[in-house]
Amino acid sequence: MIKAIINARIYDFKQYIENGYVIFDKQIFSTGAMKDFKNKKYKIIDGAGQIVIPSLVCGHAHIYSTFARGLALPFNPKNFQEILDQLWWKIDRQIDNETTYYSGIVASVEFMKNGVTTIIDHHASGKDITGSLESLKKAVCDRAYLRGIFAFEVSDRFDIKKAIAENHDFIEKYHTPFTAGLFGLHASMSLSENTLKEVKKALGNAPIHIHVAESDMDEANCKVRYNETIMTRLERHGLLNPGSILAHSIYVDDNELDIIKKHDGRIAINVNSNMNNGVGLPNLEAFRAHKIKVILGNDGLSSSMTSEYLSVYYAAHLSDKAPTGFGLGDLIDMIENTYDYAGGLLGVKLGKLETGYEADLLMIPYEPPTLMTRENAFGHLFFGLFNSFKPKNVFVAGRPVVRNYEVTHKLLKSDYVKAKEVAARLWDNIRKEDK
Repeated sequence: MIKAIINARIYDFKQYIENGYVIFDKQIFSTGAMKDFKNKKYKIIDGAGQIVIPSLVCGHAHIYSTFARGLALPFNPKNFQEILDQLWWKIDRQIDNETTYYSGIVASVEFMKNGVTTIIDHHASGKDITGSLESLKKAVCDRAYLRGIFAFEVSDRFDIKKAIAENHDFIEKYHTPFTAGLFGLHASMSLSENTLKEVKKALGNAPIHIHVAESDMDEANCKVRYNETIMTRLERHGLLNPGSILAHSIYVDDNELDIIKKHDGRIAINVNSNMNNGVGLPNLEAFRAHKIKVILGNDGLSSSMTSEYLSVYYAAHLSDKAPTGFGLGDLIDMIENTYDYAGGLLGVKLGKLETGYEADLLMIPYEPPTLMTRENAFGHLFFGLFNSFKPKNVFVAGRPVVRNYEVTHKLLKSDYVKAKEVAARLWDNIRKEDK
């Protein structure tokens, strides 16, 4: 049945309607002011006292990291490689398809409660490679009804043939409004020359999804081993198909930025993770100077995107030592880039409350204490809502996945409980390996 949200504030990072409506089914049919609304036997949803915005997109995630929460291991890293060795690589080599599935359930529940309904994930699982992306799809897209774009990070730590095949086969099989694939690679420092040659044979026209210069160690490793920068190396192997995600890119130089721009790449920034790992911050000013499109991820650190929006803005001011070099308009550009990128891969229109766009919507209680207009609406979200962002209702393709702050799918709740058992088994396996 066609639904209509009425009496709500409507905002999509461009248009703002003080008292408006949205008519939708799987897609949006129309949006307008309440004075023009005509009820044609729609299912009415009263949005009084709420603001309606498009649901959010995470441009770089690690869903399996959900099960790292609370895990205590011997941990005293001196550099980024030791962070990988002492934590993340211990976790991912113990992950099988059951673990992948249940981490996807937990992540989906928490993402949707934070208003995130499209996730671009970078997966790793040592015990089960084949079928791992399918396991993610079953959890995130089939079970939770979210949109997901998945890639397996090929690395010399894993069975290369299986990892390459997992990417290739998933990309070939899925290209729907809910599911698509990218060709995942871990990072230059864990990819040999032979591995990159094998990737090239299977890649076709698919964009890659890879960590680039997340720490200075990755860049230094490439220069020592191959006498070139990371981006020069990827270009030499012919891997930079248009639309590739070069996540982090903290230590790339101007020549590398030229290469990213030339091949129409996207840099996915993850500021909270960068600060947590102590690796540095992306040079947003340089990215803008080279006219590179930046998308926003969270690197698996949380299920929130609004916390990333806050950190990007404040970290840029701190890095620039000025409060005006990076503005709210620059942040909106990144948010819109993320919508456009994900929508392009899925073949749908995301991120606007306009006719023909997907009905991926959030309803958030908000009564502005000061005048709210088109010109300052994003300021109200940024300074008034993003610090405590809990949508009351969440829709994906017109379907309610969160209603009155609760997940609507009862089966997800039972799966969430089962996930605790799976996480406990994962922890036991990690600790057994440590002994």
